[in-house]
Amino acid sequence: MTLIQTLDFASVFVFAIAGALTASRAQLDIFGFILIACVTGMGGGTFRDLVLDRTPVFWVKDPTYLIVAAAAAVPMFVLASKFENRLRALMWADAAGLAVAVTVGVAAARQTGASWLIMVLMGVVTGTFGGLARDVICNELPLVLRREIYATAAFLGALAGVGAYALTEDSLLSALVCGGATFAIRAAALVFGWAMPLYKPRPPKNH
Repeated sequence: MTLIQTLDFASVFVFAIAGALTASRAQLDIFGFILIACVTGMGGGTFRDLVLDRTPVFWVKDPTYLIVAAAAAVPMFVLASKFENRLRALMWADAAGLAVAVTVGVAAARQTGASWLIMVLMGVVTGTFGGLARDVICNELPLVLRREIYATAAFLGALAGVGAYALTEDSLLSALVCGGATFAIRAAALVFGWAMPLYKPRPPKNH
């Protein structure tokens, strides 16, 4: 198993846990848990593979990813109630998944010979699209659209990973820098309450 495959499985598993926690907040049944876990875990990678024309997409080529997502969802159906603050647990699980997914997205784009900008964008897409789809399905305001530093963490982490590879051509170092930077920025935002400024409309001037 390659490094990218290992990270991909880890990303799907962690994001699936985050999806299952969202399903618990929405009070869904076991099928709903599995569905939301699969959407969260594989949504970003699916979109990435379609955009990069990497077909069949990763989970069609290897259905083990579906089993991994279900394996994360089913225990959470029983255990989610044990978390006193499921929203907080969701945030941290999502932060871990984001760090791994962004790293996988950057590496997958690099394997296709994409430019540095596309590598960064695919990192962001891989890290955010599954959560976006999850929140829309569960009728929650998507994390990526909130004030919280989320997509920004994905972007800066992807940019750091691409920069590290450009300087060293070391894929392992690039992965460590990408995942580490993404998680550090997202974690700092959770701990210190960092947020992006919101647009505030100004009242029209009286003429």
